[in-house]
Amino acid sequence: MADVTSSGLEGDKNDPESRKDEKKKKNLDLTGDAFTRLPSATTETLGFYEKRDRESRSSLSSDLSLWRFISAELTRGYFLEHNEAKYTERREKVYTCLRIPKELEKLMFFGYFLCLDAFLYVFTLLPLRVLLALLRFITLPCCGLSVRRLLQPAQVCDVLKGVIMVICYFMMHYVDYSMMYHLIRGQSVIKLYIIYNMLEVADRLFSSFGQDILDALYWTATEPKERKTAHIGVIPHFFMAVFYVFFHAILIMVQATTLNVAFNSHNKSLLTIMMSNNFVEIKGSVFKKFEKNNLFQMSNSDIKERFTNYVLLLIVCLRNMEQFSWNPDHFWVLFPDVCMVIGSEIAVDVVKHAFITKFNDITADVYSEYRASLAFDLVSSRQKNACTDYSDSVARRMGFIPLPLAVLLIRVITSSVKVQGSMAYACVFLFYLGLITLKVLNSIVLLGKSCKYVKEAKMEEKLFQTASASAPAKTFYKSVSKTSPPKGPAPDESTSDSVTSQPVRMSESLPPLLVQSSSTQFLTTPDGEEKDVTQESSELKHRSTKKDLLDIDRFTICGNRID
Repeated sequence: MADVTSSGLEGDKNDPESRKDEKKKKNLDLTGDAFTRLPSATTETLGFYEKRDRESRSSLSSDLSLWRFISAELTRGYFLEHNEAKYTERREKVYTCLRIPKELEKLMFFGYFLCLDAFLYVFTLLPLRVLLALLRFITLPCCGLSVRRLLQPAQVCDVLKGVIMVICYFMMHYVDYSMMYHLIRGQSVIKLYIIYNMLEVADRLFSSFGQDILDALYWTATEPKERKTAHIGVIPHFFMAVFYVFFHAILIMVQATTLNVAFNSHNKSLLTIMMSNNFVEIKGSVFKKFEKNNLFQMSNSDIKERFTNYVLLLIVCLRNMEQFSWNPDHFWVLFPDVCMVIGSEIAVDVVKHAFITKFNDITADVYSEYRASLAFDLVSSRQKNACTDYSDSVARRMGFIPLPLAVLLIRVITSSVKVQGSMAYACVFLFYLGLITLKVLNSIVLLGKSCKYVKEAKMEEKLFQTASASAPAKTFYKSVSKTSPPKGPAPDESTSDSVTSQPVRMSESLPPLLVQSSSTQFLTTPDGEEKDVTQESSELKHRSTKKDLLDIDRFTICGNRID
């Protein structure tokens, strides 16, 4: 009895646990029955998903392995031909950068000899032209010949240039080069670096404003007297030109003296700083947007700067050779520094132009267009109907004014070289003949090359536009002369056709031509509206003429914008 009661108590105690076990067994039986009740297709589908899940897990684990990643990085491939246009463009940019040094140096070489030709003109042909003009001025009144002009406009300009150079040369004698040298040498390196940068900026400003002063003087002196005078007179313009040439010559003299101090410094630190200034120029110009016209202006400025630096190096070598009694061994001491200056200039120009053309998508063929433009200026200045001297056209295009540089070089040469005795004067005369020979040969070669470049650029028709425009003027003049006799003396056709004849101003010899219109607008316009139409057309013509002149004076190639 006791056992029964005890077992009953123990069963009651274990009742909750037993109930839980029984519920688990029932649940397992139900799930087993449920799975057994499912059809066979469902069972197969679940097995497929489980199999695919296991495969994806195994493949994922295999893809995430380090060796698989390394093998993928080592063996993966790609096809550049899918982006063929992009890579072709990049290759062309590389080829353009490689072509830039060659094309740029061709332009620089041609422009250098253009500046040399204009510079030699001041020493060789200008004195002879001044002598011929003075001879004409003296002999014509003495012989009793009555002419309308004693001197032609070109001769007046030559005389003015000669007088300005003589006056400035004597004024430069009051400037002590030795005192200036020691004054600059006593300054610190940083001061000299700042002074040299300021002189470069001032030289560009003087060049840009100086040519306007000289052009104003030439036009004021040769302007027709029958026109209404709107100027202050020839004498004020002449003094302005004299003071400009004198101060610009002093500026270049200070520049040459600073460079001479850099050459003679013991540690060459100043020369290194001055050369590093050229590389700063790359930072200021490469990362700017440039059009073809702006690049043309920069190229002309680089040509002028390179030629000016060569003349400054010549002045420095002359002054140093004089101090060492013309010892040729000292020249080889200066030679490495001269090569460093020239090499840095060439390297900076090449790098600057290469990256400017790269960043602005400009081809290397543009430099041949620039060369053709300079050649066109040379060829057009050699024609009969030229409106300016060649040296003046180079000054306007490149900003190179030879008068101040020539005055300074003459002053340095006369102070460095002592001429004594008849043999010395004979050597000077032979040297002058050599300069004339060099000038003539240089002009002949440049003229031949210029004609070649103009033909390659197909610009011959632009050269003959003025000649074709003057042909109807002659026929019109002949028809007018039959009806009414001219007031002045009749022009001689044999002399007008000569190449060596002086150009004749159109307003003096020819009456104004009638404006002919190809349209029938004036024929169908009533009388009341005819005046308004003609006035509007004249205003439009005047505006277009002004625009064309501004374009030609600035950034054009032979009258057409480079777009």
